[in-house]
Amino acid sequence: MSFHKIKVSTSGRTDIIDITIKIKAALDKSGIAEGVCKVFVPHTTAAVTINENADPAVIKDIAMILDEKIPWDHSKYRHGEGNSAAHIKSSLIGSSVDVIVSGGDLNLGTWQSVFLCEFDGPRTRSVWVKIIKG
Repeated sequence: MSFHKIKVSTSGRTDIIDITIKIKAALDKSGIAEGVCKVFVPHTTAAVTINENADPAVIKDIAMILDEKIPWDHSKYRHGEGNSAAHIKSSLIGSSVDVIVSGGDLNLGTWQSVFLCEFDGPRTRSVWVKIIKG
């Protein structure tokens, strides 16, 4: 088993960043060739997801629709910090993903990458990566 903490700086209130290379670097450091890579974001206003990396419009569309359907300002939000939208978005996307490791590589689909989703930035976020031999 191997554990790594990755730092990711975000640049906007909503920012979706491909972190696959950083996760792959953690996997390479681990020396584990077969198992599972667990990626977790320990934040309540950020998330992690797997999606298409080939066309950057996909990520822009995801951010656009989330912002449209879950607006930053809503007259019925009750949370005192004023970032309820970020909490809702992170709950919908999720705080973790698992990727199978085989042959020392992340077994992602042809067009897939792992993305950190920032919903309350800009900030510096932590991403925890645990690689479990198996």
